[in-house]
Amino acid sequence: MSFSTSLTPPLPSAAAGELHPSTVLDGTGDPALPSTSSPVGRHVLAELGGIAPAVLDDVDRLRGDLAAALTESGAQVRQIVTERFEPQGATVVAVLAESHASIHTWPEHGGMHVDVFTCGESADPVAAVQRLAEKVGAADTALQVVDRGGAPHTITEPIAEGLTRRWELGAVHHVAHTGFQKVVVADTAQGVTLFCDDERQSTEHTQLTYHEALFWPGALLARKLERVLIVGSSEGVASELAVSAGATRVDHVDIDTEAVRICAEHLPYGYTPESLAAAERGDGPVHLTYRDGRRFVLDSTEQWDLILVDLPDERPDEPEAQINRLYEESFVQACADRLTEGGVLVFQAGSPAVWRDATLRSAWQRFQAVFGATGGRGIYIGCEEHEWAFLAGVREPMADPGEVAAGQLAQLPARPELWDEVSLRHRLVAPLALRRATG
Repeated sequence: MSFSTSLTPPLPSAAAGELHPSTVLDGTGDPALPSTSSPVGRHVLAELGGIAPAVLDDVDRLRGDLAAALTESGAQVRQIVTERFEPQGATVVAVLAESHASIHTWPEHGGMHVDVFTCGESADPVAAVQRLAEKVGAADTALQVVDRGGAPHTITEPIAEGLTRRWELGAVHHVAHTGFQKVVVADTAQGVTLFCDDERQSTEHTQLTYHEALFWPGALLARKLERVLIVGSSEGVASELAVSAGATRVDHVDIDTEAVRICAEHLPYGYTPESLAAAERGDGPVHLTYRDGRRFVLDSTEQWDLILVDLPDERPDEPEAQINRLYEESFVQACADRLTEGGVLVFQAGSPAVWRDATLRSAWQRFQAVFGATGGRGIYIGCEEHEWAFLAGVREPMADPGEVAAGQLAQLPARPELWDEVSLRHRLVAPLALRRATG
């Protein structure tokens, strides 16, 4: 999945996506590193509880305890500023060679909030908080560590309201701000993984599960499969599947040139740098165009047997988000108008999980409205991975899409690895909640 909509990117800075240590001049005209050798740091946010109120109100003791804890943990303390408040409470702030540390106390609650941020390797901010907790006699300590600067160590992915998923990263292969999105390619427990704006787009271990569900049911429902249009899907897997299934012309449209090239360079699936270069030249069945996908469809007079729209989820909680324009009913209608007779439209449609299915429900209603008006219908496409669902649209009556797709399976020159006749018959049945929504 990748952006393919009309965004106006900001002007990129020099060497966008690269991370460099800041430098100063040492008086000789040559760059010199600051007191720490790297901009990479750790920021510890802590809450200490069960502390005697008298300790929390004693700024002199707090000053000494903080200075000692920092020094014992390898930090260089340059300045400390204290402030005591009436009727109670205190703030202590330390300026470090490595960055800073602070304490804010609430004697009436027996606790303090602490943050310690250090760059480089010489100081240990976690040890500093632990030593401070010992010195002030804290009965309990809660802390979290935030990595700052450099290649990320974790990514927190938004899942649904109030829910996130934390990915632990191994080797980070690439980080870039393309002007349209932040792209990270890194090793995870799921193999090499692509993140865009902190959302997992595909992983080495599950990408085939995703891409076969995106491509094969729609391809099997189409009356013929000569011309295919793909909007988004920057990894290039969908383009390869279309060619293997017999398509003689695949038009791939994506607005984010840099993201597509990052995928080809760093993902072990989809385009390679060589096959991408050929697609960019139009040297072969795949013709790659870097353009706003919505505008491409609206301006086109061509028709396709299969159109795949593979984008990040729409964002109903962000009404002004540009990505939403490619999920509007008017764009679904524009794509439907570009289908050949017997052609099929497929959209990535979100998740069927009941705690995050709002976008799927909305897309289902749009597909029924657009294709029901022609005597056709929207068709649900389920997937072995519960987080993904797809919708297909056909403009003519089709009583049993699963049976139609199963019957076509033997007719194509290639077969999917993860779908057979049985799965086609069962996974093209919409969940009961969707069927009830349209009577």
